[in-house]
Amino acid sequence: MSGEQPCPGYGPCGAFVCLDLADSPLGLCSWHGSHYRRDDRPGGAAMPANWWQRYEKFGKTVPIEYGDQAAFRSWCAAVPAHPWPGQINLRGLRPLVRAEIQWGLFVHTRRARPSRWDLGWIRSLVATCRTLEVNSLVDFEFGAGGSPGFTGAIAKEILHELRLVYFTPAEAKDAGFLETEHFGVLFPHRMSHFDLTSIPQRWLRDLTWDYLADLLQSPRCPRSGGPFDGYRRAALELGVFLELEAPDGGHDPAVLRGEQAQRFVADQRHREREGLESLAVKRPGGAAGIVTTTTRSVVFNAIRKLLRDALDTGVADKLGLDREFIIGFPTAGATTGRTARRPFPDEVAQALAAEASLAELATTYDLNDNGARDIWETTVTTGRRIGEVIKVRWDCMGRYGGLAMFWHDQTKVGNYDAAIRIPERLYEILAERQRKTLDRFTARYGYRPTGTQRAGLALFPTTYRSHDGTVALTHQWFYSRFRPWVDAMDLGHYVPHQARHTLATSLLRHGATLTHIRRYLGQVSDRMAEHYVHLTSSDLENVLQHV
Repeated sequence: MSGEQPCPGYGPCGAFVCLDLADSPLGLCSWHGSHYRRDDRPGGAAMPANWWQRYEKFGKTVPIEYGDQAAFRSWCAAVPAHPWPGQINLRGLRPLVRAEIQWGLFVHTRRARPSRWDLGWIRSLVATCRTLEVNSLVDFEFGAGGSPGFTGAIAKEILHELRLVYFTPAEAKDAGFLETEHFGVLFPHRMSHFDLTSIPQRWLRDLTWDYLADLLQSPRCPRSGGPFDGYRRAALELGVFLELEAPDGGHDPAVLRGEQAQRFVADQRHREREGLESLAVKRPGGAAGIVTTTTRSVVFNAIRKLLRDALDTGVADKLGLDREFIIGFPTAGATTGRTARRPFPDEVAQALAAEASLAELATTYDLNDNGARDIWETTVTTGRRIGEVIKVRWDCMGRYGGLAMFWHDQTKVGNYDAAIRIPERLYEILAERQRKTLDRFTARYGYRPTGTQRAGLALFPTTYRSHDGTVALTHQWFYSRFRPWVDAMDLGHYVPHQARHTLATSLLRHGATLTHIRRYLGQVSDRMAEHYVHLTSSDLENVLQHV
């Protein structure tokens, strides 16, 4: 062996994106050689018959024959990379788009709850960028490029991160979008990007951007992105209407008068009354949205706030907006005739708490035993909000002075780590759920979590996009089990939140005051607690009996 001399080899593979060595004088590796034959040998590149015996054995160079050498070189430049397991080949990409994809992959791994990026989807993104010679993800529309949906979704996620690097707030405003992370805010389960480019008039788009930016920096900043969606919808509805009905398409604010505002209000009310389609808003599937009482109310309130703020800050004068146009938008008024849901009727409450019904919820509608029954029983027993129960941590209960206590976060009112007493039966239910959660964690990850890890676990963990058991189930998951369960019993339309009303009413009937109810249910004021109380107090009932 020590006396042998190595052969010189054939150099790297001729495929531009390949990192392997060629295995023949043709200049292709084994994988690309097979790929070349499957593609019917573009360019007709071929080696002489018995090339090893006739040429290489005697140290001669093997001649390569081409029908069309340019076609062969084009094939080498366009052929995809060999898909090695666990590897993403970025060769052949333009330098900027290569750096953008690398940055996107890095940021994705840093997220607490990343979405799934299959290796094949990422390779498809790379192949699309390589084939179309994309310079930057910012300049390319992947939906128009014929790329698969998942590939486009990955590109959009990367773009969300790139915009924070490429754009300042002022540049984002000029481009027609707002990044909440420019102001240090990221709403739960939402991306930082709010697109405002669909608002036709530049002055209205800038007005909306300025108002949202001020809201992000104020103590009134909302807890979720819902209000921002409302302002965007309102500006879009008004902008599209003005483009169709106002002089010059509404692009010159100085020509707008009260007449245009009144016509917009009348149009919205007419569409609400007749159940007609919106001029501007589309549903996720692409169909036009319907104007309802709720959407009309959102639009009126949001437009009124936007324009009144412009009037107060002096922006309206700079734009030349007529005062009659601004005051022509009314308040929304009552959005619905029902202020709060009723408590469960006795027969409904009994059906929803019957052992046979609860067993049906656990066995038929929660096949994997993720805790639908336990969530429901905890909600009924404690009167907590569904979100407060679903999001509890593994160590949410314990005994203190012999009393069973339940710990949870009331995020809606900013009351964290609140504790209430619970009955022994519920304590045993939650203790059994703790055991199941630990056993499933051990079975999935191969070890028992430590004390510190247990404190961070969710009591009702999801298996979707949760790599460490800390992500809880969602509202949608629970409602997708609760609704068919109630429908199967043919009780009518009822929602889980009515359990909270039922408990509040029962507490009042048994002598509790509004202050007691407010404290127990985690309300901010007695007025808010009154929404949960629907039946008369015992003193008034006694008087009514005499009457």
